[in-house]
Amino acid sequence: MNIRANLAALFAGTVFLAVGTCAFAQQIEVSKANRTIAVSTSNSATADADTAIVHIGFQLYSADETAAYATASRTSNGIMKALTDAGVKKESIESTGQNINRVQPFEIQNLPEVQKAQRQFTVSQSWNVKTSAADAAPILNAAVKAGANQSGTIDWTIADEDALEAQAAGKALKRAGDIAARMALGLNAKLGPLVYASNQMPEMPRPVPMSRTFDGPMAMSAKADAVAPLAINAQKVTRSATVYAVFAIE
Repeated sequence: MNIRANLAALFAGTVFLAVGTCAFAQQIEVSKANRTIAVSTSNSATADADTAIVHIGFQLYSADETAAYATASRTSNGIMKALTDAGVKKESIESTGQNINRVQPFEIQNLPEVQKAQRQFTVSQSWNVKTSAADAAPILNAAVKAGANQSGTIDWTIADEDALEAQAAGKALKRAGDIAARMALGLNAKLGPLVYASNQMPEMPRPVPMSRTFDGPMAMSAKADAVAPLAINAQKVTRSATVYAVFAIE
């Protein structure tokens, strides 16, 4: 093997060691018969969100367990009716929790005695409502007016996440090819065909919640019915991909 070939093999081996921590990487044997360049790189793709998961919920207090449950029942069914009247299909509404508990003394120790007496029990319930991005604000508005006093978090996504992830992986693979081509040029070699590639989608962080919490069940006045929905704009959705690619060099 000439000096150029030795340099190419050594450089390929160095690059391979740099990305060797990737669990999914193919084991490439660096030898005289195997001249390769290995590259690990990332890229992302972005699209406008077309789907929203609206988190709806309420919490209320009462003097006794029976009254707390009765009030919660009216509030719960009122919210459900408001959602269905707003056009949400029942299959798009998922219950995520419901609890009735006695309030612990330390939670109300600083309240006046009259308020303490009215806060002996608490009931809470929550749902996830899947809808189009355009309908997120009207649906949140309808739920809040019906008594959903712990609502507001919205997760934005797209219906076809696989397509966006594939787009990110394709961009990352193209970038890997560009990097490999420049590396080959630096070695006075010619980049050969792609011999191996894999990709791994990283976990995406959840958006920062925007919640709205009140001390008790809301008594919505007639004037409140005229209040417009909050001005909510759908977020961009980004998916990233990390690609490990191995190219032959000639």
